[in-house]
Amino acid sequence: MQFELSEEQQQVKMSVREFAESEIAPHVMEWDESQHFPIELKPKLADLGLMGVLFPEEYGGSAMGYVEYATIIEELSRVDPSIGLAIAAHNSLGAGHIFIAGSETQKQKYLAPLAKGEHFAAWGLTEPSSGSDASSMRTNATRRSGGWVLNGSKNFITNATFAETTVVLAITDRAAGSHGISAFIVERGTPGFSVAKKENKVGMRASDTAALVFDDCFLPNANLIGEPGQGFIQAMKVLDGGRVSIAALAVGSGFEASAQNFPTRPLRVVVGYAAGGSTDVLARTQVLASLAELAFRTGDSIQPTTRKK
Repeated sequence: MQFELSEEQQQVKMSVREFAESEIAPHVMEWDESQHFPIELKPKLADLGLMGVLFPEEYGGSAMGYVEYATIIEELSRVDPSIGLAIAAHNSLGAGHIFIAGSETQKQKYLAPLAKGEHFAAWGLTEPSSGSDASSMRTNATRRSGGWVLNGSKNFITNATFAETTVVLAITDRAAGSHGISAFIVERGTPGFSVAKKENKVGMRASDTAALVFDDCFLPNANLIGEPGQGFIQAMKVLDGGRVSIAALAVGSGFEASAQNFPTRPLRVVVGYAAGGSTDVLARTQVLASLAELAFRTGDSIQPTTRKK
C-alpha cells in the first residue's frame, strides 16, 4: 500500500518530533527512574495543540483528524511511550468521552479546559475484578435528591494522580446488566473522591497509573453524561477511537526499539523470517501501513468495531 502524509501532516509530524527530541528525550531516564510524569510540560503540549487534537476549535481544540492524531502519538511514543500514553488517555478516553456523549453545557464547562490544555483528563473503567468485561463492575451510583452517590474503586487508571477531570463508569441498575451502566464526570477535590495506590510498574514508569476510590461521593445530576444506562454504549464508542492511539503508540515505541537495537545486530532467521538489520523495515512498514489504512478507510471517522451487548 502506498501512503504519504500531506504537507500539513508532515509539518505536524516534524514539529512534534522536534519537540519530543528537545524537550522529552534529555529527561527520559530521569523521569522513568523517578516515576515522574512531567506535568510541567503541559503548557508546551497545549501550545502545540496536543491536548485537544481531535476536538473542534469552538472548544479550543486543534480540529485535526485521526491521521494527524496517530502521527502525534507515534512521534511522542518514539521518544517516550509514557508521554504518548498520557496524551492518548487524555484525548481519546477522558476528554473523548465528554466530546462523544456530553451535553453542550458539559462540553463548555469540562471539554473546553481539557482541549485548551488547562486541565488533564482521566477515564475510570477498569476495576480490581473487571476489565473489558465492564458489565461485571462493582462501582455503583445510587440516586439521591438532586444527584447520585458513587461508591467503589477503579484500578490502573492513567493520569489518575494529576487529572482535574475524570470520567467514571458505574452501575446504576444492576438488573439491567450492561444497559445499567452510567457515566459521570468527577472533578478533583470532590468530597468522597480520592486517589489510592500508585502502581510501581515495570515499563512506561513516567506514565502515572493509580487506583481511584469513591466513598459516598455525591455528584449532582449535571455530572451524569447522557441518560442513565447509556454508559456502556458510550464507553464502547470511546474505546473504538482509543484503539487507534494505542496502535500508534505501539508503532512509535516499536520503531525506536528497532532502530536502537537491530542496526547493530547480525541478520538471523526465526521460523523462516529474516529478522534484524535493515530487513526488519518490512515488518515495521507493514504495521504503519495498516494503521494508515485504518485511518483512511474510516474516512477519518472511527466506526464501531465492538459488539454492543
